[in-house]
Amino acid sequence: MQFNAIKELVTENFQAVDDFILKSLHSSLNLINDIGKHLVQGGGKRVRPLVLLLIAKACGYKGKQDIDLATVIEFIHTATLLHDDVVDNSHLRRGRQTANTVWGNKAAILVGDFIYSRAFQILTSVANQRVMQIMAETTNTMAEGEVLQLIDRHNPEITEGIYLNIIRSKTAKLFEAATQLGAVLSNATPSIQQAMALYGMHLGTAFQLIDDMMDYQASPSQTGKNIGNDLAEGKVTLPLIHAIQNGNAADVRLIKHAIQERKTEDLPAVQKAIERTGSIAYTVRFAQIEVKRAQEALLQLPASVYREGAHALAQFALERTS
Repeated sequence: MQFNAIKELVTENFQAVDDFILKSLHSSLNLINDIGKHLVQGGGKRVRPLVLLLIAKACGYKGKQDIDLATVIEFIHTATLLHDDVVDNSHLRRGRQTANTVWGNKAAILVGDFIYSRAFQILTSVANQRVMQIMAETTNTMAEGEVLQLIDRHNPEITEGIYLNIIRSKTAKLFEAATQLGAVLSNATPSIQQAMALYGMHLGTAFQLIDDMMDYQASPSQTGKNIGNDLAEGKVTLPLIHAIQNGNAADVRLIKHAIQERKTEDLPAVQKAIERTGSIAYTVRFAQIEVKRAQEALLQLPASVYREGAHALAQFALERTS
C-alpha cells in the first residue's frame, strides 16, 4: 500500500486536521502568522497525526477528538523542530530555509513556545485525565532526550544502548504517544493500549534509524537537508557507532577525530568507512527488526483496513531508503 493510499483511509479526518492546524496557528501577531505559514508550506507528511488517526479507527473510535489530538501531536512535533533547528544551528529543513535562518533564533524559539502552548490549550478541551498524563510524560521524556543528546555531542564513546535511549526518548516517544492516544480515545483494553504504545515506539525508532542512515547516504533532494548534518553537529548515530566498533584502526581514528572536531571535510572518507564496515546495512537491518516488532504489535487488533494501513505505514519507514 502506497503512502497516499494509507492517507486515503482516513482522508476526511486527515483534511480536518490540516484545517484545524491552519486555524489554530492563527494569531493577532504577524510574526507568528508568517512563521506558521512558512511551516505549513514547508510540507512534511504528517506521519504522527496520520498514525493516531489510523489507530483510533482501528480501535473502533467514532468521535471527533482524534482530530484534536492529532493536531496536538503535530504541534508538539513542529515546536520541537523549531527549537532543534536553533540548537543545531540548522539552515535547511525539507528543502527550505529554516525559520531561524529567515527570522532569527529568538523569533524561532518564541514561536516554538507559542505552538507548544497552543497544543496544550487544545489538549485541555479534550478533558481526559489519562490523555493529559500521557502528553505530560511524553513532553518531559522528549526534553530529557534532547538534553541527553546535547550532553553526548562530540562523544565518540557513545554506546548503542545510549544511542537507542536518545532516539526512543527524543523521537519514538511522540510516535508512542500518538498510537497510545488512539487506543485510549477508543476506551480500548489496557493490553491493547500497551500494544499500540509498543507499535508506536518501534515505528518511531525505525523512522529515526532510517533518518540517521540517510544522513550518510541520501542526497539533499531526498532528505530535504544537507547531507552530513549529523556529523557537522557532532551527533553520534548508529552508522558511526557501528563503524567505530567494526572498523580498522585508521577508520576508528578518522571517525573519532571527525566527531570530536566536527571535521565535515572528512565526510567523504567517513562515508567510505561506514560503507566499508557494513554500517549502512547494519542500520537498515536494525530498522527492519523494529518494523517487524511494530507490525507484530498490531496483531492485537482485529483485522481491518485501518490495521492494514498501520502495517503498511511501518513498511513505509523502510521504503524511504529507495
